[in-house]
Amino acid sequence: MKLFSKEQIYEGDKLTTELQKISSTDLMERAGIQIFNWIHMRMQGAQVPIHIFCGIGNNGGDGLVLARHLITHGYNVETYIVNCSDKRSKDFLINYDRIKNVTKNWPKMLSCKNDFEDIVIGADDIIVDAVFGIGLNRSPNAWVQKLFQKFSASKAFTLSIDIPSGLYTDKVVEDEKAVVHANYTLSFQSPKLVFFLPETAKYTVQWEALDINIDRDYLMKTETEVELISKHEVLPIYKPREKFSHKGSFGHVLIIGGSYGKIGAVNLASRAALSSGAGLVTAYSPKCGYHSLQTAIPEVMVITDDDETHIININYDIEPTVIGIGVGLGLSARTAKAFEAFLKRNTTPLVIDADGLNLLSKKKTLLKLLPEKTILTPHPKELERLIGKWSDDFEKLKKVKAFSKKYDVIVLIKGANSITVYNEKLYINTTGNPGMATAGSGDVLTGVISGLLAQAYDPLAATIFGVYLHGKSADISLEDYGYQSLIASHIIETMGDAYIDLFKQPEQPKVEEQAQQPQEQSNK
Repeated sequence: MKLFSKEQIYEGDKLTTELQKISSTDLMERAGIQIFNWIHMRMQGAQVPIHIFCGIGNNGGDGLVLARHLITHGYNVETYIVNCSDKRSKDFLINYDRIKNVTKNWPKMLSCKNDFEDIVIGADDIIVDAVFGIGLNRSPNAWVQKLFQKFSASKAFTLSIDIPSGLYTDKVVEDEKAVVHANYTLSFQSPKLVFFLPETAKYTVQWEALDINIDRDYLMKTETEVELISKHEVLPIYKPREKFSHKGSFGHVLIIGGSYGKIGAVNLASRAALSSGAGLVTAYSPKCGYHSLQTAIPEVMVITDDDETHIININYDIEPTVIGIGVGLGLSARTAKAFEAFLKRNTTPLVIDADGLNLLSKKKTLLKLLPEKTILTPHPKELERLIGKWSDDFEKLKKVKAFSKKYDVIVLIKGANSITVYNEKLYINTTGNPGMATAGSGDVLTGVISGLLAQAYDPLAATIFGVYLHGKSADISLEDYGYQSLIASHIIETMGDAYIDLFKQPEQPKVEEQAQQPQEQSNK
């Protein structure tokens, strides 16, 4: 799914009104009806008090359209106008006149003085936040901030229209008390980037994109900086297997890593490479890892370094398709020297993780030795060592894009909603859960991506697909283990289920349930 920027959204709205020969007011009506349909389908006329707070711009206009339709369908609605300026949008004014024609209970004007103290909002009520939209460029005034804090204090379910009010689309907020904390956000056409970044995702618990019929050609042809990756996006990436293929058809992964006490990292990465579909996997470790690897993973071949406890001389006579390096490697001086020597002669595609990244950070001139489209998979601290500190998530993304472009590498920023960065493009993953915050899950990811690369997936596709499968496998394991008991090995064990899930159709209601539904509704 494409994530459109603020400017692209405005352009899409403008183009739609021109090509479909409708007014901006008609487009606003369309958006408001979509929100109404979403609510009506879930509430079915329930008389829960609904408090709709409208600003005086186009977001407020959307709220007024919603209020009008809820009122005409008999809902228990109170509408308020956050009247803090004299700059009202044209479409807001049109819809303000329209709502006055359908109710005697006109919207209550809040003059941005202490005039919301008498508004009673119960914990079981619903708040609709339509105060500010995507055009906000400065922090709300103190009165509005207090209103937002009243929303939070009420404990009522809060539904934001398009974006939680007070949240910007292209920068972080100065004060979290100046932002609506939404339980749910209904975003027009596509979600916003800020729904997925560590510093801003907390302002909406859940989101959904509503289709308001923006011009289809515009949506299809417009290139966006950000894409959201779900099953729909990865299915076209998947490569089916031919009947007469053999293990040589699916590549040979070499996992280089391990040190005394950290052979488990090589074990996990090697097993994951096999489980993701690699035809052959060889592990390269210090001598101390030989017996444990041969015993634990009989499917994996093992080569050992001359040293007992650390890798000091990377030397092998095989021809791997891809090399995953860095897991459990350690940072000893001799290991660092061996790593540099390896990079100087290597031409095989690379996936670099963990101590491989830390060694690059210690000597950044080594970055120039990396093959094109080398995949780097840092967690936040490893990323900081590579690119330096950042002040906020937006600066971090800017620095990663510059880093990717400078060295022609793919950078995977690991975390909730892991983001794959290549040049100017961002790919946000949608699978995964907090149970993955456990030792070894990154080693598994290195193996999965390496295994996909070995199967002739393009490096960018391998990264995007690998992150998706890794997270989906963890989501499947979560059902049996929960957040606290999920471990990295579980992610490997359910990798097959993650592949199978790609081709599962959504469950349909049973025939009996479908037949009973009209009668049940008629009995209500």
